[in-house]
Amino acid sequence: MLDSNLFSSNETIRDYKILIVEDSEFINNSIKKTLDRFEYNCDQAHTLHEASAFLNESTYDYVLLDLNLPDGSGYELVNKITSLTDAKIIILTSETDIEQRESLFRDGILDYIVKDKYFNDAVSEIHTTIQKLEKNKQSTILIIDDSEFLQDHINSVLRIRNYNTISALTSKDGLDKISSTQTSIIILDMELPDIHGLDLLRRIKKNKKLSHIPIMILSGYQTPELVRDSFKAGSFDFIKKPFHIEELVLKVDLAIEADRKNRNILMQRNMLNHYNNALEKSCIITRTNTKGVITYVNENFTRLSGYTKAELIGQKHSIYRHKDMPDTLFKDLWQTVQSKKTWYGIIKNISKDGNTYALDSVINPILDYSGNIIEYMSIMVDITNIENEKNSLATDLSISNQNFSQAMKNAKEYERAIDESNILSRTDINGNITYVNRAFCEISGYTESELIGNTHRVVKDPSTPIKKYKELWSTITSGKIWNSQLRNRSKNGDIYYLDTTIVPIFDDNENILEYLAIRHDVTKIVEFHQEIEETQKEVIYKMGEIGESRSEETGYHVKRVALYSKLLASLVGLSEEECEILYSASPMHDIGKVGIPDSILKKPGKLEIDEWKIMMTHADIGYGILKDSRRPILKAAAIVAKEHHEQWDGTGYPDALSEDKIHIYGRITAIADVFDALGSDRYYKKAWPLDDILEYFKKERGKHFDPQLVDLFFENLDKFLEIRTEYTES
Repeated sequence: MLDSNLFSSNETIRDYKILIVEDSEFINNSIKKTLDRFEYNCDQAHTLHEASAFLNESTYDYVLLDLNLPDGSGYELVNKITSLTDAKIIILTSETDIEQRESLFRDGILDYIVKDKYFNDAVSEIHTTIQKLEKNKQSTILIIDDSEFLQDHINSVLRIRNYNTISALTSKDGLDKISSTQTSIIILDMELPDIHGLDLLRRIKKNKKLSHIPIMILSGYQTPELVRDSFKAGSFDFIKKPFHIEELVLKVDLAIEADRKNRNILMQRNMLNHYNNALEKSCIITRTNTKGVITYVNENFTRLSGYTKAELIGQKHSIYRHKDMPDTLFKDLWQTVQSKKTWYGIIKNISKDGNTYALDSVINPILDYSGNIIEYMSIMVDITNIENEKNSLATDLSISNQNFSQAMKNAKEYERAIDESNILSRTDINGNITYVNRAFCEISGYTESELIGNTHRVVKDPSTPIKKYKELWSTITSGKIWNSQLRNRSKNGDIYYLDTTIVPIFDDNENILEYLAIRHDVTKIVEFHQEIEETQKEVIYKMGEIGESRSEETGYHVKRVALYSKLLASLVGLSEEECEILYSASPMHDIGKVGIPDSILKKPGKLEIDEWKIMMTHADIGYGILKDSRRPILKAAAIVAKEHHEQWDGTGYPDALSEDKIHIYGRITAIADVFDALGSDRYYKKAWPLDDILEYFKKERGKHFDPQLVDLFFENLDKFLEIRTEYTES
């Protein structure tokens, strides 16, 4: 996101119309100046007569009303406004009389601002209040009380704050409405006709589907025992009747905010549970404590190892370690994970019944909030067949001429075994297919007669780069074994993936006779990893949106920055893989702002020097969050988070890097971020006209921005504008 200090104006979430009724010219203008920063449409009245004229001619969303006017009392307007319009009233007064405040709240005002030393801060908070009222429209409050008069009273108070309310006179009616409505909080009277409120509270909290809903108790009695029992049963708060409206409103707002946070946590937890279930079903998983003692194994591991969970929990991994595994490997493993880094490698184990199996392993240290290691988690894939076939192939190719007849017999047996368990083909030295086995025909969808004499182009997927096939032929024609993964297309158009090893076969004179291709279908594994990759990208994107939402940026900002970055990366000549990595990583550019206080991040005006120093730390905070990851996308995101505020002439932050010392990812994202921010409304500014934006980039070429990238930007401006047009907020 672009730094707010570049601007002096601010944005508003909606064009609200506000009437300011205040006889002091100085205070009236001061309030208007504050609200103008959010670009609200404000009218000013200084007398009761002027205010009445405005109200007769226009419709207002909010009225800021002084009670002491030169030609009468502001009280005269309160009833007129509440009975004839939907405008919400905020009282301005020097009085602090509690009874007067309560009376005004009963008359339907929204808020009450005292003209004291905190007055300016309270006026600035009006913008925040308006935003909260918009969110309140999404919340429903259930009032369970046997008094219809009290229900109507609470309903009127809460609807002024845009809450949806529903009511119930009995516990039965209340339970029915909870089941049929997405309830945000419950206001519960203790004295119900059919059940005591405390018993209903316990019943709701014992229901797993309802227990998360905050419940506020209303009671005409407030004994220490009753309050204690209410909180022990799970109430959010306790209010004694008769209550002050301000107290009720404040506590409802707090309960609603708690409910919003709780729902967000539940949503995140649900997403993590789905992700964890996918891993549990598809991978082999173990956990150990910091001393290497096994604390968890999943069903996939017990099936492979032959041990039960009871036999493994509390043991160390040495219980199934294969004797061929070198001690140096495990020494490296422990040094890596104890330094809070992820270890990757292949581990060979021996099962309970003596069989050898191999695991492609990723071992992650799991850290607590303070960065301390609490356990280690291993996520593994069984590659036993692949390892066995590699070893078998090496053995087959080293057969000597001694005992030739036996060797031939063994070779036939090996050939049959390999043929039954692999996808095989053979070609002559020109690449023409001379043999395919049944498995090849089944996965490709072609018959043997359709394949023999043809080349493997018949199953080649057009999206596979030609460069890969050139490398393949260069390797095998030089007499070396080639191994990689290939993406193929079947006769009916289905995509499938094969782990492919191609071996040149030599005659006695070391001339190549033919090529043998041994393949394994890894389509499900690839699709699973693609799904994980897409999930990772989605999580990264959502984290980027979370970082932006703290400063109330739109989701489209994240999307446009990603698309601009990918386009510019392609134009500067980065590989397709790097373009995709930057596209996925760039949404995380401002993730570090999750660590910046709201008072600084959302400050309407220009930041003070000390505040600006805190703001600048978001680059290092973002880098710290991401820097230890071994995943390419998150490594790229760490670079982007740290360097997208560096400037070409060395005047940026956090490290004052200059020119090519700034990573290309940071230089690209800087242009994408600034271009989008300048052209978009923000709470601290209005969008700049396109001509002003282009003039700014010309001026900052070679100063703020990489001159080559700026030139590419101008040469392809139409493409950037197409993206901006397609992803514009409605």
